[in-house]
Amino acid sequence: MSTELPEVHLAPEPIVRGEPVEVADGVFVIPDNRVPLVPNVGIVAGTRAALVVDTGLGPRNGKYVLEQARRLAGDKPLYLTTTHFHPEHGFGAQAFKGAATIVANRAQRDELRRKGAGYLGMFSGFGPAIAAELEHVELTEPDLVYDGDRMEIDLGGHVVALHSWGPAHSAGDQVVSVDDRVLFAGDLAETRMFPLAPWFPPHDTDADPGAWLAVLDRMLALEPAVVVPGHGEVTDTSVITETRDYLAHIRDEVGRLRAGGTTDDEVVAAIDGAARARWNTWDNPEWIAFTTRAFLDGENVGGAA
Repeated sequence: MSTELPEVHLAPEPIVRGEPVEVADGVFVIPDNRVPLVPNVGIVAGTRAALVVDTGLGPRNGKYVLEQARRLAGDKPLYLTTTHFHPEHGFGAQAFKGAATIVANRAQRDELRRKGAGYLGMFSGFGPAIAAELEHVELTEPDLVYDGDRMEIDLGGHVVALHSWGPAHSAGDQVVSVDDRVLFAGDLAETRMFPLAPWFPPHDTDADPGAWLAVLDRMLALEPAVVVPGHGEVTDTSVITETRDYLAHIRDEVGRLRAGGTTDDEVVAAIDGAARARWNTWDNPEWIAFTTRAFLDGENVGGAA
């Protein structure tokens, strides 16, 4: 199966741009402006330290994000964490080496070790603008690795909780909650975009969309007032609910069509057409087939209801 990105040849350069926007007291987002391979970048400024969430694609973006964090934090200590290891979220981390304490869960660190080089090569093949940003990437491991499903960082005036409930979108997903009010969802939820379960043989077959549904339930249980998706506009818990409804639809349709003896290729085609019609305002419909293929793996069918 092709791993071509949706209309990548038409997309602007994957560059993090613009000023941080305050979405809650002391919590800032550099918006992605719906540019492919640009994430929403978070900066949480406390009285004693600041935390950056995600870096953008490659060292140039990482350097820009670091500059913005320094502008908001002054000379206070910095932390960096990433919602998952994928290149547009974490491959700018080298800019923070020595300037911040880089924190990640063990599964994410291990996933970077297993897949980082493969993803670097795969993404570099998506087009010259992307390859240019990745040309000088040095895969950068965290300084601090934690085990278990939660770690807290007290920034002074803001307490950040790092939640590790994967695998889902990736093997090492991390949800970042600030004061139980703002939630950085990473690619577990995206505004008006079809989410992707990366099904990229031989590079990656670890996505677990069945478990992803259970993670979305845990995110909803936090009852955040503000949700920062991996991509798309900052919003509220509606983005989590909509993502859950979509994934549950694919899960249920895979089960129904398979029970009727439909071949896998026919299942993919049927679900693709119906989902494009039902969610016709969402971007990146190319991802529907990838997520369907992930559900078609026997281990992923029948996840949490």
